[in-house]
Amino acid sequence: MEVILESTIKCPNCGHEKTEEMPTDACQFFYECENCKTVMKPKAGDCCVYCSYGTVPCPPIQQNKSCC
Repeated sequence: MEVILESTIKCPNCGHEKTEEMPTDACQFFYECENCKTVMKPKAGDCCVYCSYGTVPCPPIQQNKSCC
């Protein structure tokens, strides 16, 4: 299975979207929207902002591994 490294994060506050490359060696717990400056944190039960607000879950989750 090929791991997808890009995910588009959508801000829950203003709806701004940006495609980012996900880290493969760590989870990203915080992400600041470049439009409205809202700092996003993972939703309950998610390991990172990509799993909560991205179009693609983080690489460890894609590989059915535990995340961080």
